[in-house]
Amino acid sequence: MSFPCMNRLTRHYHNTVVFSLLAVLLAGCDSAPPESTEQVLSWPQIEQRAHGQTVHMVMWRGNAAINRYMENFVAPDLKQRHDIDLKIAGGQGSDLVALLMAELETGVSPGQFDLVWINGETFYQLRKIKALYGPFTDSLPNAAYVDFANPFIGIDFQQTLDGYEMPWGSVQMILIYDTARIAQPPRTPAQLADWIKNHPGRFTLDTGFTGMTMLKNLLYAFSDNPDELHGAFDENVYQRLSGRLWQYLHELKPYLWRQGQNFPVGTAELHQLFINGEIDFTLSMNDSEVDNKILQGVFPKTARAYALDTGTIRNSHYLGIPRNSAHPEAAKVVIDFLVSPAAQLEKMQPAVWGDGTVLASERLPPPWLNRFLASSERLHAPSRQALEKMALMEPAPDYMLRLFEDFRREMLD
Repeated sequence: MSFPCMNRLTRHYHNTVVFSLLAVLLAGCDSAPPESTEQVLSWPQIEQRAHGQTVHMVMWRGNAAINRYMENFVAPDLKQRHDIDLKIAGGQGSDLVALLMAELETGVSPGQFDLVWINGETFYQLRKIKALYGPFTDSLPNAAYVDFANPFIGIDFQQTLDGYEMPWGSVQMILIYDTARIAQPPRTPAQLADWIKNHPGRFTLDTGFTGMTMLKNLLYAFSDNPDELHGAFDENVYQRLSGRLWQYLHELKPYLWRQGQNFPVGTAELHQLFINGEIDFTLSMNDSEVDNKILQGVFPKTARAYALDTGTIRNSHYLGIPRNSAHPEAAKVVIDFLVSPAAQLEKMQPAVWGDGTVLASERLPPPWLNRFLASSERLHAPSRQALEKMALMEPAPDYMLRLFEDFRREMLD
């Protein structure tokens, strides 16, 4: 069977190829049916429909701490409260978009999944093919606590949420190093370049989401006016700033790990190189991951996190419901629990996940506010308040899509 918007994609599931192809092909999928509209039900009616259902969730499964949180805290609570069975499968990004696109093109309903963990470029692509159910977020009781007014939460890669995804967690990119090896880490892109040249083979970045986010940090650093990266994608801005970026990276390539001939494909591989002592830095899109990994005994106790003085990207991640979900009401109940004060506080603990909350503290009931204020602080990274002073907004999704594509041409081919 031929899938008009998929037949050229199903052969390509690696980041750089799929992202670039989707950017082109999505424009041809505007004939998809409209996104669903919210059926008017009271919350007790939604809970009643959700009771006893199975919710199939797809999410990134590359972090053992996150998996434990979902399996040992979230799933049992949902079972006890609502008799909901939460079944989790691995998947993300372009693979998820390709799957939902194929289902929609062939009229598959219900689809395989009821709940998806997404952000930025994936949200952009799913909205483009009208694959998301909604708007739904206003119907969730715990939405009243969510800090939608915060632009780092209520705006996703320069896109309004419009009720089609619920904020789940908020994080900021950091660099991680070992103080036993490095006394004073480089603080600017220029200092980083000098350090790399003076320590050949001791630095690299991954070719996945985190590595490309590091490149977006550099786009900001190389701009004379950072505001030009806000708003819609601008080809002229991208060409000018990416030209500076590729010049910077070409100069550094011979000094990177394995002379820049190979790159780790994700942060799991990047972290392992750091743990093995092959490189002196790793990267993370979770500003508490260094504490989490130290508590797990994965990173050395001398590991520390910091942000470049030129700033680092801060963003949020989100939860959405596919338009062809078999159990949208049950998915809403799951999402409402995931943004509840109890679930947000639990995953905020460095020993659990260390994920930043999306809740506005001033809206929390007094008992919960006190618990959040008393929650354990991380010890090996700057405070969130300090990092937020250096936070950079995510640019529009096309900047990420283009970086995936151009990194392959400029650095891998």
